[in-house]
Order: sequence, then structure tokens, then C-alpha cells
Amino acid sequence: MKWVLGVFGRKIASRRPTRLRRRIPETPPPQHFVLDVMDRMRCAALFFASLLIFSLSVPVNADEDEVEDESPFTYGSKKGPENWANLNPKWKACANGKLQSPIDLADDRVEIMPKLGTLKRAYKPAPAMIKNRGHDIEVVWEGDAGFAMLNGTEYKLLQCHWHTPSEHTMNGKRFELEIHLVHNNSLGHLAVVGVVYKLGRPDPFLAKLLETIKTTTPNHEGNFVGDVNPWDIKFGSRKYYRYLGSLTVPPCTEGVLWTIVKKVRTVSREQVSALRDAVHDGYEKNARPTQKSDLDVYMYRPGTQG
Repeated sequence: MKWVLGVFGRKIASRRPTRLRRRIPETPPPQHFVLDVMDRMRCAALFFASLLIFSLSVPVNADEDEVEDESPFTYGSKKGPENWANLNPKWKACANGKLQSPIDLADDRVEIMPKLGTLKRAYKPAPAMIKNRGHDIEVVWEGDAGFAMLNGTEYKLLQCHWHTPSEHTMNGKRFELEIHLVHNNSLGHLAVVGVVYKLGRPDPFLAKLLETIKTTTPNHEGNFVGDVNPWDIKFGSRKYYRYLGSLTVPPCTEGVLWTIVKKVRTVSREQVSALRDAVHDGYEKNARPTQKSDLDVYMYRPGTQG
């Protein structure tokens, strides 16, 4: 040790400079990789649990359901989708909502979730009416048409209706038609199962109802068609997308549990035209554009390990 004069004339000890030893990064032990995978699995489980909890905690009340008389809004002009939020104070979610539907179902941002399980349906034939709401055609079951099991909860089938072209897109592609099967549970929460169609062979379900659809005028009580079997609505695949979104018409209420079957079915051009001609709203489509979304989207695919 040497003594030297400091800045203020004081003796201070001078030490040899300490050599900095380069630290070589350690390779984490194998169990760290296992823990990392487990952490990611826990995160996925947490996302799924959040989806389930949220879907069970956000009721869609009767006054927040789809507008039955669709004349207050349209799919074009100044009453079109871009202006829905300005037409009624209760429709602000159409512009400000964070869980808005429809969305693009892009495979590169979908998370495979085997725990969703097979989509279980317990449908049965029941008396039904066909109604023209002025912007779409709907089949309303007046009897017990059965239910679907979604996220472990029983949802009763209420009605189905069609949108042309499809509202949801798959990897950016829009199809000719989309049917929505609307359900609710004992707490009033809504769940919708959707199937999309491309042009091709006629759809068997529509084929049985087409003549009645053609004669059902807007703002009419509807036409009774006897028993209608929901099983005639074919899915064709066990693969499906699942996410939490909203109604696709005003008031755009959020908290709707969506299931979109991945299989694209077929429908004839005549059937698509009949649905549009029956509405007579003066617009070529009754589909809301896809909404910008960062929503978590899950997919069930049979045979996937989880």
C-alpha cells in the first residue's frame, strides 16, 4: 500500500486497481426449461379461466338484447354501422366497446385450447315461427328446442337468423352467408353459435324453409311452420373458434360468448338471393364489418394434446 497526496493535500491510500473478472453466463439447468413451459401453460389456463369467469359474470339484459324492429338502423346511408352509436344514447358500445363483434378469425393469432372440449348439443324438434325483422329472417322456436353445453354451462336455443355476406371472416376471407344460433342460460347470458357458408350445393336446412321465407313480409307477426329440427343445421366439423364478444347489431351489447364452427358449409345462390329479397331493405348486405380487435381467440381441435 502506498500513501499519496490527494486533491486537498491529505494523504490517502493508493490501492492497486481491481481487475474486473468477466462473468460467463451460466446455462440454466434443464428444469428451468420445464418450469418455463409450465408457466406458459399456466398463463394459457389463466386466460381460459378469465374467459369463462367473464362470460358468466356479464349478463345481457332484456333491454340490451337485439333490436327487434330494425328500422331505427340500416346497413347503409346515414344509419349504417359507422353511425349506429350516434343514433341512440344506449348504443354507444357500437363505437366505444372493447369486445366488439364480428372479428377476423386469423389462425396465426389463435391459441389452441384442448380443454374447451367437444361442442355438445342436445337439440330437438319444436314448433317455430319464421319472422321478417326488416333486416334479416329469423326462425324463433316457441317450444323447447333443446340446448347446447358451452364452457360447462347449459344454454337454451332460442332462435336462428342469417347474415349475407358472412360477418366473421377467416384469415381475412369473407364468405357468402352466416347463420347465428342464439342461446341463453338461466342467468340471461347470451351465447351464439355461428356457421359460415360459401356458394355451392343448397343448404338442406334452408331448403325446407325457403318457400315460407319468400312469403314472410317485414313487420308481420310471422308464419308458423310447425316443428323445426335444429339438427338440420349441419356443422360438419368438431373444430371451432371461441371468444368473448358482442351482439353484431345495436345496441352492440358485450359479454356474448361466441362459437364459430371452422368448417365452411355450402349454400346455393338462389338461397342467398331469397334471404336478401325477402328483407327488402334496399341494401345488398346485412352484415356488420369486422371490428378491430385484440381479443383472445381460442380454437378447439380434436386430438390435440393439452
